[in-house]
Amino acid sequence: MEHIKNLKLLTVSLLTVFLATTISAQAADGDTPEVYSKMPIKEVTIFKDGHAFVLHEGQMPTDDKGNVILDYLPRPVMGTFWAYSADPSVKLSCVVAGRNIITLENTALNITELIKANIGKKILFRDNYNTSVQYEATIIAVPERSTEELTKTGIPGSDMLLPQQGNIILLDVAGSVKAVGLDQIRDITFLEEPNLTTSRKDFRNTMTLKLDWGNGKKTPKADVGMVYLQKGIRWIPNYKVEIDGKGKAVIKLQATIINELADVENVKAHLVIGVPSFAFKDTADPISLGQTVSQLSQYFQESAQTGYAFYNGIMSQVADGRSYRENARQPASAETVDLGPEVAGSEKNEDLFVFTVENITLKKGQRMIIPVTEYNVTYSDIYKLDLSYAPPLEARQHFDSSQQQELAKLLHAPKAKHYLRLNNKSDYPLTTAPALILRNGKIISQAMMTYTSINGICDLEMSTAIDIKVKLSEKQIKFTPNNLDLNGHSYTRIDMSGKLELTNYKKEGIKIEVKRYLLGNMDEANNDGQLEQFGFIYEGWIDELPTWWNWYSWPWWWYHVNSLGRINWELDLNPEQKIELEYSWHYFWMP
Repeated sequence: MEHIKNLKLLTVSLLTVFLATTISAQAADGDTPEVYSKMPIKEVTIFKDGHAFVLHEGQMPTDDKGNVILDYLPRPVMGTFWAYSADPSVKLSCVVAGRNIITLENTALNITELIKANIGKKILFRDNYNTSVQYEATIIAVPERSTEELTKTGIPGSDMLLPQQGNIILLDVAGSVKAVGLDQIRDITFLEEPNLTTSRKDFRNTMTLKLDWGNGKKTPKADVGMVYLQKGIRWIPNYKVEIDGKGKAVIKLQATIINELADVENVKAHLVIGVPSFAFKDTADPISLGQTVSQLSQYFQESAQTGYAFYNGIMSQVADGRSYRENARQPASAETVDLGPEVAGSEKNEDLFVFTVENITLKKGQRMIIPVTEYNVTYSDIYKLDLSYAPPLEARQHFDSSQQQELAKLLHAPKAKHYLRLNNKSDYPLTTAPALILRNGKIISQAMMTYTSINGICDLEMSTAIDIKVKLSEKQIKFTPNNLDLNGHSYTRIDMSGKLELTNYKKEGIKIEVKRYLLGNMDEANNDGQLEQFGFIYEGWIDELPTWWNWYSWPWWWYHVNSLGRINWELDLNPEQKIELEYSWHYFWMP
């Protein structure tokens, strides 16, 4: 073997491992390479529920027929996929999605792949039967059956089979062709510089944009684009509210962007407050070839707690009665952010509100937190006391001892709460999101911001007002049998009275709003209490049923003779001032 001493030898054993990397992709037939490529994402509109409206556009390579072939197949919502030619002189004829066999080039990771990568190269090899002897040979081929050959068998589905790999290698040994089982080769030594990349065939869902060049000359590249709506990118807003204790607050909005769709690089992102109706959001467009949806994280699951915790239906979360359309003003451009992507500003689009962020780069699977905007508002301190519905005395006798104890805890010693009332005179609506409240850099509380239109008000819960003492007492004052006869049934009227004692032990005066919810018909209230009777249709008046509501099987007649009511007070309480709120109501009961 003296003739190989001066050659650079490279011995590869079965334990040799190369790092894998995809080099390129080309057509399976090998005659005319097709151009498979990814169209870059230029712009994305991100909704809070996880849907994104994605715009791809770019100057893409064309094949010998003047068409653009993409190896990326989206899974858009039905009816939202639109492709186009960005060149006025070139028309888009159609878009074809299909499953094709393509040839991929990869780094060889084992002996078989390395042999296939070096057809025609000279080697020394040893087999597993005689490890002390090396044979000199030239690699001729590794036989395989092509897809075309398999198709001729007529076996159903054979046209969608990958080429069948053989288990032998053909070697030229001393002028003769020697067939050796691949599993018999122990190691090989290359007598010339080896190739480290091999080709393999695989199925790939591809999309072809067929272009009509008219009388013009086909060019190596074409300006094309496509847009579609797909679930996979979500933004979660969150606020920081810094108050000065004197009625002024600075609100900072930042966005957490979760990308589980595709890599984006230097794209323009539109962060949308509000979510429009996507009628076919659960139906994939046929262009996706019915491919399985990638499993997204819990942040995109409707059943997850976070899935719709911050979902923003504009009109269902309005903080006051004024319309967004009527009060919205054209927003001013926001200042440029010094760090991170640049925030260009925001704009109103019908019932939606959009913040535009420039130069976002985020790989699939990554998360990003970015400051969006900052503005000043005014606020006031407000206190609230909400007393929920209590069951009638006659119904309580049906509760067991544990339910009686739980009810006593619910109704005993009600507490007033301190709220921060924001007056949104800014150029931006407030969206549903967590809000961190600070004063002088120290945390006070965290609350849930609710959607508030421009010129609206929003109340953020701060804490329990321990300096406001509340005492509640209620009693039955009258029992009148046979007071009401309805459809042959006689009902007893039960009159009730109640008294709320409020005492302000704070060093300053406060404003407090009191709401008392009652089952029955409102009669009267002192201190300018406003009576609201909701009627006999309960739906829509009880936002959240009390815990005890389903402990009792309500008789059929209850909803026919009794309704719901509420008494509202708005009061000013000076330091050390005590006030008594008295009220009365009645309900009917069938003995």
